[in-house]
Amino acid sequence: MKWKFVVVGKPSLKYARLGIEEYLKRIRKYVGVDFVSVKNGTKEEEGERLLKASENSYRIVFDERGELIDTKTLTEKVNKLEMDGSCKLVTVLIGGAEGHSADLRDSADLIISFGRMTIQHELALTAAVEQFYRVYTIKRGEPYHR
Repeated sequence: MKWKFVVVGKPSLKYARLGIEEYLKRIRKYVGVDFVSVKNGTKEEEGERLLKASENSYRIVFDERGELIDTKTLTEKVNKLEMDGSCKLVTVLIGGAEGHSADLRDSADLIISFGRMTIQHELALTAAVEQFYRVYTIKRGEPYHR
């Protein structure tokens, strides 16, 4: 199974860029990962671009209206996806400053929330990538390395 992280706009904050690069590098020890950024626009335009970039994949959307889950539950969900041989690609979608369109949320297979507060999208992307790295260290029984 491969992973793809798709975000609106290229990360411009230095801490976010460095964190994303670091955790993507770490995840690649376990699984294939791509990173794609799509052009900014209206919420609807961004939603269309995110949908197109995630065609034929299992879509995980991070949105404050999503399900509140812990890392153990996320690990269980990833295990289930990997055991289901039909899932070849999982795409993690992070919206822009205006959030996700209703069409995008409706197309999601899983919507996850970090909490009810709105989080800046580059920070949310950094946290999402870190969580999937953490999932793979848990799956392998490895200690979490800083």
